[in-house]
Amino acid sequence: MSWTEPPAVQTLDVCVCTFRRASVEATLHSIAAQVLPEGFSLRVVVADNDDAPSARARVQAAADALELMVDYVHAPARNISTARNACLDAVTADWFAFIDDDETAAPDWIAKLWAAREGVDIVFGVAQALYAIDAPGWMVRGDYHTNTLARERTVISGYTSNVLVRTAIVGSLRFDPALGLVGGEDTLFFHALMRGGATFAFAPDALVFEPVSPARASLGWILKRKYRAGQTHAHLIRTSQPGQIGKVAVLAAAKSGYSLLGAVACAPMPTRAIQNLTRAVFHAGVVAYSLGGRFYAEYAKPAASG
Repeated sequence: MSWTEPPAVQTLDVCVCTFRRASVEATLHSIAAQVLPEGFSLRVVVADNDDAPSARARVQAAADALELMVDYVHAPARNISTARNACLDAVTADWFAFIDDDETAAPDWIAKLWAAREGVDIVFGVAQALYAIDAPGWMVRGDYHTNTLARERTVISGYTSNVLVRTAIVGSLRFDPALGLVGGEDTLFFHALMRGGATFAFAPDALVFEPVSPARASLGWILKRKYRAGQTHAHLIRTSQPGQIGKVAVLAAAKSGYSLLGAVACAPMPTRAIQNLTRAVFHAGVVAYSLGGRFYAEYAKPAASG
């Protein structure tokens, strides 16, 4: 009888940041239900961002019931960057993934991300929004809450709601704590990796699902998110191409005005009107930050610009 060396085991760390959400249990269930490629081994890192380790018992109970290897890390600060950095510090595998604590993954999520990794350092999947049955029609049609990348060639940044990353490319880079109460820290993180030479791919069939909470199912929330996204975009320009920020601000002001006129002109067609309005607000955020304004604080008090 000949002896055959067993295949090497590929390990992957799945990172989950949590803050007082019971939904993290469903997230862990969906991770445990992954149909993995042959020779795969999963470990989960859960970073609890609460002041007290409030998620410890819930996470441990789920891990025991699911026979899931979980490393619970207490990362107190109520700052999402602190939690994400705690995950990065705990990663030991060659690749790691991020998923949010209010998301659940399709059973082939990891397999689809993994299949798209050849020749690249980072793979983004789709974080598909799930709208309530009574959500406004214009919101569902516009699908403002889904995180996706429309065309791979346009990728210059990304998000942590559904992503696979080769650990070696991260090095000492970390998420900016100054933006942990504001938002956009993941955009800047992936933009920095891109500027450092990291390569990206998009796996549109690698799906996770996120119910849209009542607090986010409003035009006001969408516009505030778009405004902050505009500020983040201006911050990227200021840090990477400081000589262009004035030109960008002027162009953004023109685009904001044009889009606002479009919103008024399309008033009888709510979906198109709101699309134009969100563009106007995005560009207004670019202008505001370019002129020295403060970041809109999406999660807490604002942080200083610059």
